[in-house]
Amino acid sequence: MKLIAITTPDFLQEEDLAIRRLIDRGWNRVHIRKPEAAREQLIGLIERIPVTYRQYISIHDHLDLAVKYNLGGVHLNSRNPFPPVGWKGLISRSCHSIEEIKKFPDLDYLTLSPIFDSISKPGYKSRFSLETLKNTNLKNVYALGGVTFSQLHKLKEIGFEGAAMLSEAWKTKMDPLQYITHTDAGLEEALRGGCRWVQLRMKDASDYEFIRMAGKILPICRKYNAVLIIDDRVHLVDAIGADGVHLGKKDMPVREARKILGPAKIIGATANTEEDILNANEDGADYIGLGPFRFTITKKGLSPILGIQGYGRIMSHCRNRGITLPVVAIGGITLEDIGALSQTGVDGIAVSGLILTSEDKESTTKEILRLWKN
Repeated sequence: MKLIAITTPDFLQEEDLAIRRLIDRGWNRVHIRKPEAAREQLIGLIERIPVTYRQYISIHDHLDLAVKYNLGGVHLNSRNPFPPVGWKGLISRSCHSIEEIKKFPDLDYLTLSPIFDSISKPGYKSRFSLETLKNTNLKNVYALGGVTFSQLHKLKEIGFEGAAMLSEAWKTKMDPLQYITHTDAGLEEALRGGCRWVQLRMKDASDYEFIRMAGKILPICRKYNAVLIIDDRVHLVDAIGADGVHLGKKDMPVREARKILGPAKIIGATANTEEDILNANEDGADYIGLGPFRFTITKKGLSPILGIQGYGRIMSHCRNRGITLPVVAIGGITLEDIGALSQTGVDGIAVSGLILTSEDKESTTKEILRLWKN
C-alpha cells in the first residue's frame, strides 16, 4: 500500500531530517500540516528540506508556499478549500463521509477519516462500518484516523489506495527489551512479563523449519500485541506475516531489503563500529543491534568485544554527529550489566540466554524491565 505521513501540529526537533528519512525509506508523501504555525515557521522548515525532496511534500496551510518553493502538492480542507491560482501540482483533500468523497472525483487523491478511533485525538471515534467501506469505490482514497502498521493488511482488503498516518509515522518502532529466541517454549511467559519485541533466529534451520516455528510464535506475539522480527530471511517476511527483519553484517544489504519490503516493515541492522551505524543510517535501517557487549555462546563469528567503554564512546560520537537511530546493546548481557549499559546512551538491550535459560521467564523479564526503567 501507498503511505502518507502527516506531521504533528507542533514542530519537532530536527523535523527536516525526520521528513527526509521517511522519504528515503519509501514513504510516498509527507504532508506538512501545522494549522497554528506562523508563515515564517513553515518557511523555516521548508527551506531546511533539500530541493530534491520537495516534490514529495504537500502542504495544508499557506498554500502559496507550494508555488514559491516548488512543492509537489497542496492539500485542501475547510480552511483552504481552493488551490493557489495557476497551480499545476498534485491536489488532495480531506473528506469525512462517503458522500463527500464522491464530490471530488477529479482530484489526485483524498483522505477519509476517521476510519478507526483516532490515536492523536482522544474521543474522535470511527464513523464508518467496514462493510460500508467494502462496498464503496475507494480508488485514490487514503485511510486516515487511528491507522497503525498492523492494520494495513485490513485496509488493503477493504480496497483503500493507501493509508495516511500521523502519530504512528513518527514513532520510534522499537522496544527497550528485545527477546531473541529459536523456540516458542516459554515465549508466552516472557510476553506476560512485559516483553513486546521478539526476534526469531534459527541460523541453521531450513526455510520449512523456520516457517513452522514462526507459525507457532506469530499468534502468541499477536495475542500480546508484540512485534515479531525474523532474522536474515527477507524472502520469508511477507509469507510469515512478520513485522520486519534483522540483518547481520553478512546478510542482504539494508538498502536492497528496503526495496523488497517497502517502508512499512521494520529493518534492523547489526553493527560493531561507528562506521557501521553511519552506513546503516544512510541506507534506511530502523534500528541498530550494536555488539557484542561481551562473549556469548549463542552467536558464531563474533566481532570485537565492545564493553561499557566501547558503547559509551560509539554512542557519544554518533549522537554528536546527529545520528538519532535507535541503538540496542546485544551480546552476553546479564542482569548486573543493565544499569551500566543504560548510562551509555543506548536505547535498549537485546537478550537471548538471559531469558531462555531462566527457570521463571516471566519474573526474569519483569526484572530486566524494572532494572532498565530505574
